Amino acid sequence: MKFARQHAIITGGSSGIGKATAKLLASKGANISIIARDRAKLEAAKSEIEAAKIHSKQQIFSVEADVAQRSQIEQAIQTCIATGGTPDILITSAGIASPGYFQEVPIEVFERTMAINYFGSLYSIKAVLPSMEKQKKGQIVLISSGAGLIGIYGYTPYSPSKFALRGLAESLRGELKPLGIQISIVYPPDTDTPQLEIENKSKPLETKLITRTAQTWSAQAVAREIVRGIETKKFAIAPGSEMAILGRFHSLIAPGLNWYFDRIVAKVKKQ
Repeated sequence: MKFARQHAIITGGSSGIGKATAKLLASKGANISIIARDRAKLEAAKSEIEAAKIHSKQQIFSVEADVAQRSQIEQAIQTCIATGGTPDILITSAGIASPGYFQEVPIEVFERTMAINYFGSLYSIKAVLPSMEKQKKGQIVLISSGAGLIGIYGYTPYSPSKFALRGLAESLRGELKPLGIQISIVYPPDTDTPQLEIENKSKPLETKLITRTAQTWSAQAVAREIVRGIETKKFAIAPGSEMAILGRFHSLIAPGLNWYFDRIVAKVKKQ
């Protein structure tokens, strides 16, 4: 098995896509370290991941940390390395989204979103890179979003943070390749997670209408695409035909999408 005895560190591993990916990798023989803020959720997720193991020698670790706090995530990563060994895989899945009208969203929400979604990933990469570089191999997977390919109405705090991850991944790809380290970036569609449930509570009506036709995926289905992408060392992982088209042609189709979005917004404003 490709992942047997490999060590995967997953931030945001206590729920959603992070937890689903952790369980899938555990079912393929990997040792797993999950990092998240909520101790109760961490312990519950650890039990679920333990249940997915295929042999008794697999190790599952959980570490409490806020990825937005540099000292916390650096210490958490070092703890994971000390207990589980040099990571073969890092997946940065910790993230938040707080949709709303730009004028009504407090500046602190923009700062917190960038701190978690972008800097939390950056800190994690910086923390694992020395050990990966020493062993001359590793795979780093950043979880972006379809909203990291095209700006979405109502997502002014979120989209820029996911665009930033795309820029980071594209810039790092060439730098890390000669070191034997593979970079991947994932553009999940709307995914049925606790985070999406929270988002739906504050989504503007226009945003709900814009996104309602998009297919909602399960976290497990997205996890399968991520693991398949890791196996094939794919740079851009875009689950489903909608994300695949957006991932390949986003610059070309953006004018048409913006025209469509504007029509929806105008209709809402008129009503």
